[in-house]
Amino acid sequence: MMKAFKTTFTALLALTGASSAFAATPLQLTSDVYVERQIERADGTKKVTLEKPTMVTPGDNLVFVVKYKNVGTETASNFVVTNPLPAAVKFDGTSDGLEIVSVDGGRNWGILGTLRVAKADGTTRPALRSDVTHLKWNLNQPLTVGAEGKLIFRGVVK
Repeated sequence: MMKAFKTTFTALLALTGASSAFAATPLQLTSDVYVERQIERADGTKKVTLEKPTMVTPGDNLVFVVKYKNVGTETASNFVVTNPLPAAVKFDGTSDGLEIVSVDGGRNWGILGTLRVAKADGTTRPALRSDVTHLKWNLNQPLTVGAEGKLIFRGVVK
């Protein structure tokens, strides 16, 4: 069972990637994922480390880092970065709180607290972090040639 989960999770991570919508200026995007581990030191204190995941188990905390860089010849502005969330991962927040999310595969977007999810009986309920399928950032600040930045979000393996 664990091997199957590892294989499935690895495949999902390989398929998960940020995309960008921008005008004429090329934007380079790279994505990395890390698993957060707590290491107990000899003195009893704990140190938090980020490691490339070789195997994850339900409950593991993940940190996703999407780096963007203007590799064009002009300043970029008003670009959008969209990132699907692997189905095996529950969204657990971002480092900046500037994202909007989708809970329906990217069809509708909003701040998590404003979205609703349809229930089987036809009523709706407030969307939860576990409902998030995609994240999106609308980056309006100019990004000069060669400049770069990063977006960080967290997840928990289901």
